Amino acid sequence: MNWPEHDPDTDTDTDIAPGIADPQHPGADSTGLFAGDTGRLPVEARRVLCQLLSGPSVDAQRHGRLWPALLRSEAGIRSALAEVFLELVLDREAGIAFTRQADTGELEAPVLLRSAPLTFIDSVLLLHLRQQLAEADARGVRAVVEEAVLGEALAVYEKNLSTDRAGFLRRVATAVQKMKDNHVLTRLRGEDARYEISPALKLLFSAEDVAALGQVYRQLRESPAGDEDEADLAHA
Repeated sequence: MNWPEHDPDTDTDTDIAPGIADPQHPGADSTGLFAGDTGRLPVEARRVLCQLLSGPSVDAQRHGRLWPALLRSEAGIRSALAEVFLELVLDREAGIAFTRQADTGELEAPVLLRSAPLTFIDSVLLLHLRQQLAEADARGVRAVVEEAVLGEALAVYEKNLSTDRAGFLRRVATAVQKMKDNHVLTRLRGEDARYEISPALKLLFSAEDVAALGQVYRQLRESPAGDEDEADLAHA
């Protein structure tokens, strides 16, 4: 059996995949994980990177194997994301991580992540979900909502849209579907119309953001009816 020549007690995690050449040890095996592989991240860290890039997040609850791999290889994953002008947003306490475009200042950089304008109803739905998430956190439970109840919760904004009841419900359904498509809402296993709210919303909207937006929308509820739906009030 070939034992390492260095002291294992002083070894550190270099985030180098098994079989990948270490530049500090040119004689090391360089077969890689597959033919032509020149990557240096361990295989599980690469799976984390793929999940982060495909989106929307890595969740400690939903990704039981990926989360510890992320924590072990955080430095290497941050470095890999930085190569394509992205940064890692990581909240260990909340158990959630996702990527966003790095702030490159005056440097022009390609934009890899999609950014879509939110309609008025998208925005108030996000605010409602964020509030539900905060209330669930305070009770120490998972944030779960029923699809049918969402329309009822947003009904107070119906007068702000130039449409009839059927049109309003269609817009709510479209907004809910957008939340599903972007994994803000994830259907519970074995349930047809109950969804868990992604904890990533806590990182996207702080308590201060929620308070400020809440004030804006309270004013809208109390204002005369008007068409607010075409305004780009926020971006995803």
